[in-house]
Formats: sequence, C-alpha cells, structure tokens
Amino acid sequence: MGLFNRKPEAAAATATAATPAAVDPALAALTGDYTIDAAHSSIGFTVRHAMVTNVRGSFGEYEGTLHLDGSDPSRSTAAIDVKIASIDTGIADRDGHLRSPDFFDAENHPLMTFRSTGAEQLGGDAYRITGDLTIRGVTRPLAIDLAFNGSAKDPYGNERVGFEGSAEILRSDWGLTWNAALETGGVMVSDKVKLTFDISAIKSPA
Repeated sequence: MGLFNRKPEAAAATATAATPAAVDPALAALTGDYTIDAAHSSIGFTVRHAMVTNVRGSFGEYEGTLHLDGSDPSRSTAAIDVKIASIDTGIADRDGHLRSPDFFDAENHPLMTFRSTGAEQLGGDAYRITGDLTIRGVTRPLAIDLAFNGSAKDPYGNERVGFEGSAEILRSDWGLTWNAALETGGVMVSDKVKLTFDISAIKSPA
C-alpha cells in the first residue's frame, strides 16, 4: 500500500486508464487522518566516528501527521517536523556541538522537516517512500525504504498503524560539512549517516 504519495491527480489518471483493481476492505478501513505517537515511536541516526566505531543518537521531540487512503493509497500524505534541539547521543558536550553552527545550527534552523512526494510498492509490505528533507534551510530529495507493520486497536480503543524504515544520506548534501582530520588518516565524523524510523500513529476520530 503506497501510504505517502502527494500526487493524487497523476495517480488518479493512471487508475482511470487501467482496469480498476478490487479494493481490499481491510485497507479501505484504514482511511483517515493519523497523528504520530512520539511516546511509542523513534527517529534516530547512526554515524561513523573516528573511522572505527559508530555513534548512535535520536531526536526526542517531533510531531507528524499522516493521511491514509486505503481505497486509493496514492492520495495518502505524510509530514514530520523534528526539533533539532532535542538531539540526544548520550553525551551532553557532543549534543551541544551538534546543535551549534558547526553542525545543525539549531538556533537559526530549529526544525528538520520531511514532506512526502511519492511512494512505490517494492513487494509485499515493502515500500519506498520519497519526499523532501529540509535541514539547515537546505531541501533535498530523500528516499526511505519502509516496511508497513500493520494496524491494530490498542487497549485504550485507539486505532493504530505502524511502520519502520531507514535511509542513508550524505550530511554534506545539507551543508553539514564540519570535520577534523585524524593523525592516522581519515576524518573524525563520516559523511554518510544512516537515518532510522520506527513509527506508531493513532487515527483521529472521524
């Protein structure tokens, strides 16, 4: 199911030209607006440090919304805003450096945002979501490989959907170029960064 496509006109034209597919009632029932439940979700990253180990971190504050259309997934959308100041790698001094102008410049660019632009099914519950990622005022395309984990009603009566995904970026593409050379060769921080997403979203009342 293509959950995050923002180009319904083109998708609708294609669907009209082709033989209509039967709508899965279970997917159609997912149609609606959702809010990301940050208490049961995570947005993280992994980066190589000093050429020998990985540093992992996450963002503690973010909000996002989804609109899912189970009958016509091409009409689904997603938007996520992440507060850069909430970055956490477990080391206060390092987190402060990451918030500084050397990296994210959180004072002048407080948010990292993602807005979906398209989706494709890779097979089964595997999808590739494409969209625009903005960091430090720079917007570039991002593709996220995504697994749709299904839907369920929790003990409190909330209807939930879940998915997890990952993507790799070069931080220099977004202007994050700070580094330090090592005496043994190489650099302190790798250009390549792996982003990870584990999202649970709650359906809003009709």
